[in-house]
Amino acid sequence: MMDRRIFTTLLASGVAAPSLSPLAWGQESQGKGRIVYYSGVAGELTLYGMDVDNATLTKRSTVTLPANIQYAWPHPSKQYFYVVSSGGGPGLASDRNFANAFRIDQAGALTPHGPQLTLPHRPIHTSVDIAGEYLFTAYNDPSSLTVHRINRDGTLGDEVKQPNPLDTGKYAHQIRATPDNQNVILITRGNNAPGDNPVNPGSIKTFGFKNGVLTNVAAIQPGDGTHFGPRHLDFHPTQPFVYVSIESQNKLYVYRRDPATVLSREPLFVKDTLGDPNSKARQGAGTIHMHPSGRFVYLTNRASTTVEYQGKKVFAGGENSVAVFAIDQATGEPTRIQNADAHGFTLRTLGLDPSGRVLIAASQDALAVRDGDAVKTVSAGLSVYRIGGDGKLDFARKYDVDVGGRNQFWSGVVALA
Repeated sequence: MMDRRIFTTLLASGVAAPSLSPLAWGQESQGKGRIVYYSGVAGELTLYGMDVDNATLTKRSTVTLPANIQYAWPHPSKQYFYVVSSGGGPGLASDRNFANAFRIDQAGALTPHGPQLTLPHRPIHTSVDIAGEYLFTAYNDPSSLTVHRINRDGTLGDEVKQPNPLDTGKYAHQIRATPDNQNVILITRGNNAPGDNPVNPGSIKTFGFKNGVLTNVAAIQPGDGTHFGPRHLDFHPTQPFVYVSIESQNKLYVYRRDPATVLSREPLFVKDTLGDPNSKARQGAGTIHMHPSGRFVYLTNRASTTVEYQGKKVFAGGENSVAVFAIDQATGEPTRIQNADAHGFTLRTLGLDPSGRVLIAASQDALAVRDGDAVKTVSAGLSVYRIGGDGKLDFARKYDVDVGGRNQFWSGVVALA
C-alpha cells in the first residue's frame, strides 16, 4: 500500500488577486450536474468549486502528489480519479514516476484509493477507456505506452503485458480510446518544430483494442511525418469527425473515423489556428476540446520565447490565445471565428463545463514582458470565459496563480456523481 502520509490534505487560502468567490459550497453546486475544477502546480493538486452562472471559482483544498503532476483523468463512473506524476519534466528524465487513484466525494474532495503504482518512465498523458476497465498511459521519452487494469473497486491493478511489439513512434503525447471502445489512438508529436535537432517524424498511431491488448492498425501521417507535429485530438460527440491539434505547424486537421484504419488516411480539412498565420514568432498549437454540442472546437495557441532586455529575459512576441472554430455539422468543416486573448502565457490545458457555458484556460508559467521602458511580470493563472450561443468567448476574469518558479502543468473540469 502507498504511504498515505505523502497525501497531506490541507485547507487552502485564496490565491492572488482577484479574490476568489466567497460563495459557500452549497451555493456553487446545488442539485445534480455539479462540477469542479482541478489545477496541478508541481506536485500540488488544488480543487476549485465552480459557479457556472457567475463564471467564478472558489478555492477549496489541496492534495500533494509524490511528484510533479503530469496529467489526470476521471473514471466514467465519476467516483474515481487517476493522476500520473513524475520527478522529471520537459527534457528532464526521472526514475520517480507514479500513478495514483483517488476516490472523489460529492464535493470533489480527493481521498487516496488503493496502491500507488510505479511507472517505467515520465508519463506525459493518461486516460481511461470508455468502459472504465483500463488506464492508458503515454510516455514521451522513450516513446511508449502502458495499459493497467482498473479493478472493480476503482483501484489500479496489474499492467497488461502486450504480446506483440507496438509502433509507438517518436515522442508520444496523448492516448485515447475511440468512443466505441474498439480502438486506441496514440498521438506521437515527433520533434519537428523550427530549430529542433535532431528532427523526428510525427504520426497518429492507431491500434485495435480488446481485453486490454493492443494490436497495430495504421500510422496516419503526411509523407514521412517530418513536417507533422500532432499534439492532441478530440472526438465529435455525434458525428464521425476527429479534430487534431497540430502543434509544430499551428494547424487544425480534421479526420473521419474509418473502419479499416481508425482514422482516414488523409485529412478532410486543414485550417490555420493563428490570427496571423504569417507570424515569424516561434509558436505551438496546444490542447483541443470539443464543445459538448459538437458545434464548436476550442484550441490553444502558445508562445513563450524570450529575448534579453535590461538584463532580464522578456517575452519575444507571438500569439497566446484560444482559437474558436464553428463546425459545419454535415461536413465537419471548421471555420475559425475568434482568437480570444489568453491573458497569460503558454495555455497548456483548458476545460469546458458539461453545459458548454464556461471555458477555463490555464497558463503554465509567469513571464516578464516589456511595458514601455519598464519590465513587468504577467502571472500564471486561470482565465475564465463565458461561452456565447455563437460559441465565441467573452473574458470574465483571471485568477492569478503564484507558481513560484514551478509550472501549472495540468488542469481540467470534472463532473461529479
